[in-house]
Amino acid sequence: MTELLERPDEPTLFSTHLPGRDGEAPGATKPPQTRRNLSTLHRDDVIRLLGALAAGICTAAWLFTQVMPLRGAVGFVAISFVLFLLFYVVLVAMDDGGPAMKDKVASVFAHAIAMLLFAALACVIIFTFARAFDALVNLNFWTTDLSAAGPIDPLDKGGILHAMVGTLIQITIALAISIPLGVLTAVFLSEVPGPFARLVRTVVEAMTALPSIVAGLFIYATWIVTFGMGQSGFAASLAITIMMLPIIIRAADVVLRLVPGNLKEAALAMGASQWRTVWHVVLPTTRSGLTTAIILGTARGIGETSPVLLTAGYTTYMNHNPFEGPMVSLPLATFNLVRSPEPNQVARGFGAAAVLMLLVLILFVVARVIGGRGPGQLSPRQAARRQRQSRSDVIRFAAREGHVLLDPRAHSSTRRRR
Repeated sequence: MTELLERPDEPTLFSTHLPGRDGEAPGATKPPQTRRNLSTLHRDDVIRLLGALAAGICTAAWLFTQVMPLRGAVGFVAISFVLFLLFYVVLVAMDDGGPAMKDKVASVFAHAIAMLLFAALACVIIFTFARAFDALVNLNFWTTDLSAAGPIDPLDKGGILHAMVGTLIQITIALAISIPLGVLTAVFLSEVPGPFARLVRTVVEAMTALPSIVAGLFIYATWIVTFGMGQSGFAASLAITIMMLPIIIRAADVVLRLVPGNLKEAALAMGASQWRTVWHVVLPTTRSGLTTAIILGTARGIGETSPVLLTAGYTTYMNHNPFEGPMVSLPLATFNLVRSPEPNQVARGFGAAAVLMLLVLILFVVARVIGGRGPGQLSPRQAARRQRQSRSDVIRFAAREGHVLLDPRAHSSTRRRR
């Protein structure tokens, strides 16, 4: 036993020998494994991509022209994409295998789908602005309404200012109603669990799939028919609120439930009430997520046409009062103008659609600027306010201890020099 302990490297009766893999000798040293860099795009990867793309396009063209009676750009793009993926899988499988092949194929598929969606979005935007260019270049299109312009009048007469004002008024009222109700409901679902909260969450999830025409019919039957208020911008805002509210509640509920429990436990352990914990810990932590929820709800409501068609009415005049008279919005103006057989009216309709895109973009940028900072990130004004509060605290603590401190900034600089 002493010899075994002194010479542990020599084989003994108590040694265990494992058989080697693939005919390797027992105890043979294996060559060092080299890691593959899957994130870098090499020259071989570019050649495979270009070769698979060329093969896919050529094969699809051969099928469309020589084999099958197929026509249409959409079908050609779809078949070319499928053939491109098949050829790329074959080319990658020739050199790589296992995880490397799966990773490359999945990466190419994800990037191709993203590029396809981006191309579709770009086509929609370019087509809309191209059809609306003749109307957008006229200043009167932005500064006047359609009260003095007929269907056959040229584009230098009339505009859609009344539709822009109506959209802003309606979406502002809808946001003023849906944001407090949506956030409070989401806080209730997150902080007060129970049977009633589960019932509310189920109803909210069911309302996210509510058809927009049903919301318009509900407001039309209650506000207009039952109470006899007539079509107005406020009725349209109520219909838009019904469409926005479940989106905001559902998205905000998901964001609030992601707040770490130790943050709330720390606030409660320090003596804060549940309301103060929600106000000072939960809501600031999820500010960017709540902004995203509001953006999703705004995107759902600002482009609705069917509920506005039933509740707001259509007019060519400017109306600043949302509680009296019809008030047109940009989606409704687009819907009515593009149905006209006159080319100038169609151009005005596409111009209204382009302005709606720009308006949505501006609202999204403003929302991101307001609530895009993460938890703990202060704006310059908030940082200055925090510094002033710290200076006042230093003066108050020094006065309590009997010291005379005139300028806390000079005191701090003196301490730094020491």
